[in-house]
This record gives sequence, structure tokens and C-alpha cells, in this order.
Amino acid sequence: MQQRENIIIKKTLDFALEIIRYCEILETKRKFAIANQLLKSGTSIGANIREAQNAESKKDFIHKFKIAAKEMDETEYWLELCHLSDSYPSISNLKEQLIEISKITNKIISTSKRNN
Repeated sequence: MQQRENIIIKKTLDFALEIIRYCEILETKRKFAIANQLLKSGTSIGANIREAQNAESKKDFIHKFKIAAKEMDETEYWLELCHLSDSYPSISNLKEQLIEISKITNKIISTSKRNN
């Protein structure tokens, strides 16, 4: 029996790779401070969700997803700064990807709370 793909794991991994690419562009433009902040928060989302897959309890699972949600808020802030700053490259579709990941994450949190 083949195991179904975990969509949130895949989407956060793909997003982290896009964040890495964008931060590498920022670094070539000597935007080190923002690149560093965005790299940390943007890649942390998937790391926390991946960690939640091995949670010790339902409460621990929800907690790790809530940490990921906080990282999403921070990532959204850094992306917004990049978008509003004239000297920064386009954030392309990073914001749309983050919105989709956020919707899925919030649904997982609410469903997990309901089934707790």
C-alpha cells in the first residue's frame, strides 16, 4: 500500500527552497540583514511542521504547528518589507505560497483542536 503524500510537508519544503533562492538574490545585492531574517523565519516554517510529525502528543502537535504559524507571520512581515522597498527584487509568488500554506496550517490546527 502506497503512503499518501503529505501536502503540507511538500508545500513547506518547496517554499523553503524558494526562500533560499530569494535570499541568495538578496545577498548578491548586499541586503544581508533582511536576507538573514527572512531565511531564518521562512525555512523554520517547514522545520516546525516536520517536527510536528513526530510529536509526543496531540497537544505537542498543535503547539509545533502554532510555532510554525508564528514563523509564517514573521516571514510575511519580511516579505512585505521587501515588497514595499524599491531597492528590493520582486518577491514573485512567495506571498501567494505563504497564504496557501497558512490556510492549510490553520485548518490543521483547528481540526486538531476539535478532535482533541
